[in-house]
Amino acid sequence: MFKTMIIAGLGGFIGTCLRFLTGKLCHAITASAFPWGTFTVNIIGSFVIGIFFGLAEKHNVISPSMNVFLITGFCGGFTTFSSFADDMYLLLEQKHWLYFGLYVGLSFLLGLTLVWLGRSLIKAA
Repeated sequence: MFKTMIIAGLGGFIGTCLRFLTGKLCHAITASAFPWGTFTVNIIGSFVIGIFFGLAEKHNVISPSMNVFLITGFCGGFTTFSSFADDMYLLLEQKHWLYFGLYVGLSFLLGLTLVWLGRSLIKAA
């Protein structure tokens, strides 16, 4: 368990560093209110996690340790949206329409509400 946690942490460290650098690069390139850094890592992360999951499921070329490093660690550190996108894809693929709608709607509404709540609590303190 500890070894697996360290493997995930190392992947997360690399993903987090790349997310930071991507955000800085996007900010330097664009002068826009649009969150290009976050948008970029979320879109790239969704594509990358799709590749990693595809490799793990279809070709079995990713070992369990590499799965933890790449998917849980790297993609988790680079972006959490990639996991969200993959979850949505699987629900659609499996034709779980109600679960898909609830997952997307509640994730968006609760996520936005909790961001507001957290920011409000800090502003009030």
